[in-house]
Amino acid sequence: MIVADYTLRLKTRGVCHIIDITGRVAEQVGKSGIQSGTVTVFVVGSTAGVTTVEYEPGLVKDLEELFDKLAPASRSYHHEQTWHDGNGFSHVRASLLKPSLVVPIVKGAMRLGTWQQIVVVDFDNRPRDREIALQIMGV
Repeated sequence: MIVADYTLRLKTRGVCHIIDITGRVAEQVGKSGIQSGTVTVFVVGSTAGVTTVEYEPGLVKDLEELFDKLAPASRSYHHEQTWHDGNGFSHVRASLLKPSLVVPIVKGAMRLGTWQQIVVVDFDNRPRDREIALQIMGV
């Protein structure tokens, strides 16, 4: 079994910035040489998440509006009473997505649907430099 670790670096705008990283992940899967296995995509930090979507402008806008309704930035959060950093909504939103995703690798490529892309969503209340940890395992 081979285990290959990579780090992707992203600059984000924050506040529900949705970034398609499918091509970058696929590139690392190719470099790993693994033909059958999995790639784990993990966003480092507690105010961002990772998921799959059909990455197109309408759905990006739909997601932004959904997160605004579920955890509005305008309300008060208990987290802010502790840290006074104004990003309680960011933590709540990120907890809904989770920080990681596992994708199967079949015949050297990720097994994604035609309209399925891997995205990172940065919910923080400011721009960030993000690290995405990739761990590719298999044979």
